Amino acid sequence: MRLPNPEGSHREPRPGAEDNVPNRFELFLLGDGEKKVTEETDTRIPSTSVFTFNKEDHTLGNMLRARLFQSPHVLYSGYKVPHPLFSSFILRIRTDGTLTPRQAVVQACKDLVTDLGLLSREFTKEWELRKMVGESVDGGIGGP
Repeated sequence: MRLPNPEGSHREPRPGAEDNVPNRFELFLLGDGEKKVTEETDTRIPSTSVFTFNKEDHTLGNMLRARLFQSPHVLYSGYKVPHPLFSSFILRIRTDGTLTPRQAVVQACKDLVTDLGLLSREFTKEWELRKMVGESVDGGIGGP
């Protein structure tokens, strides 16, 4: 099969070039018996756990890391993506002992849901206001 390239000529695909790319549905659907989040307690450092999030990427990892830093009980929070072709990340958390790492993650998730709900409401409100202003100024949305 010949594929067109941007210059208009055709080239033969490299054999196996798409073999190492996972199917799109594998990036977000959990397999049978696969858990969304697993926790492993770090026995070397007190009040530290390592969470593995499956079928998630930098978007959630960075939001959780940043939100956890806002808690006065979290001493350390960091994440890494082990491999770019696999949608998972590892989050390491250390707390001061007032909260367990699991409690800190659950609270951060609840706070993120609240924040994202507020963002959605504010965005929708602004969008509707701009639509109303646009309709009153030029008689329709988009204008000339």
